[in-house]
Amino acid sequence: MDLGRSGSVETVTQFTRRIKTLLEGGLRASWIRGEVSNLRAQASGHVYFSLKDGGAQLSAVLFRGDAARQSVVLRDGQQVVAYGEVSVYEARGQYQLIVRALVEDGVGRLQREFEALKRRLAEEGLFEESRKQPLPAMPATIGFVTSPTGAAVQDFIRILQRRGWRGRLVVLPAKVQGEGAAAEIAAMIERAQKLGIFDLLVVGRGGGSLEDLWAFNEEVLVRAVAACPIPVISAVGHQIDFTLCDFAADVRAETPSAAAELISSLHLACIERLLAAAEAMGRHAEDAVGDARDKTSGLKARLRLLAPAAQVEQSWLRLDDLRNRLGSSLVQRVQLARGRLGEARAGLAQRSPETRVQIESHRLLALWKRLQSASPASVLNRGFVIMRDEAGRPVQRREGIAPGQSLAAEFADGAVRVKAE
Repeated sequence: MDLGRSGSVETVTQFTRRIKTLLEGGLRASWIRGEVSNLRAQASGHVYFSLKDGGAQLSAVLFRGDAARQSVVLRDGQQVVAYGEVSVYEARGQYQLIVRALVEDGVGRLQREFEALKRRLAEEGLFEESRKQPLPAMPATIGFVTSPTGAAVQDFIRILQRRGWRGRLVVLPAKVQGEGAAAEIAAMIERAQKLGIFDLLVVGRGGGSLEDLWAFNEEVLVRAVAACPIPVISAVGHQIDFTLCDFAADVRAETPSAAAELISSLHLACIERLLAAAEAMGRHAEDAVGDARDKTSGLKARLRLLAPAAQVEQSWLRLDDLRNRLGSSLVQRVQLARGRLGEARAGLAQRSPETRVQIESHRLLALWKRLQSASPASVLNRGFVIMRDEAGRPVQRREGIAPGQSLAAEFADGAVRVKAE
């Protein structure tokens, strides 16, 4: 291959710095949600960890100055939302998130509670379609259980008026957010039943986060909506996700405004064109702002590459890396020396005179036992008798004995004089 024709050749450092410039210049700071894992707090005060979810993992570092400003105490398995920018640690060729701010994420816990209660109430049949009532075609009196000061009720009234709805609307005031909101809404639903004047009830509020809308997921309110004999529309302003009241109500509307449109049952073409124009205008404005923000972020990233603070942070990363490698090397050297010492002790134990004396003592004891088992005393102890003649010699065969000859029979406990016949 002709390197001259294929272009200039970069070193690893040059190529890595080009990647660093592209990443840090092309990605602006972002908020990222994930689970903390591999948490390591260095003696320098810097904190290293990973952010992960079901599909990916991202290395992150919280430098000492930023870590001191955080109120969140990190731990493995914790759900957090982190704000920071991407950086490249050139020594390892690794990209990571430089975290500047952290907040604890409670959405995961609320979502688990939501799914558990939804499953339990569904098993009881509270969400069955057979329980739901049809909405009245022309409701004369509507009760709207909501906050009387919120924008939702104003939007609701304005849409009904614009669409020419004729009837009576009664706002039943209740707190729609915070502690005790669910019980207050449930009590207002019960009061509406006792009044006996309503053809339809609307329960809802404007949009918000999962925490803001949590009152509409509490069991006391869900059961009150499901048990209400008056047809109920759930109109909680959260178009993406459902609340448990949406499942328990007879009809679910995405927002209070959508509930007003449903009740009035008129769809004006001019309003649709206006909404489409407003959406397009907002989209164009958002695109223009986004382009300007991207250009500004690119300029900031280039400036950040030249800032002394960025060089100091890179130096901190390298120092921590070298410290960790040195610690690992020392541990390995100590473990290797301990292994060699153990081998030397084992070899010395095998060559010890004390071990040899023990082995030879066992062999000598075994020989002594064999000698004892073969001695005449051992034979006599097993029940045998030694016959001796007058001279005390052992008599080995019967042919050598004459009739009337005097013999001695030797037993284990003594001798007896006998005569042969």
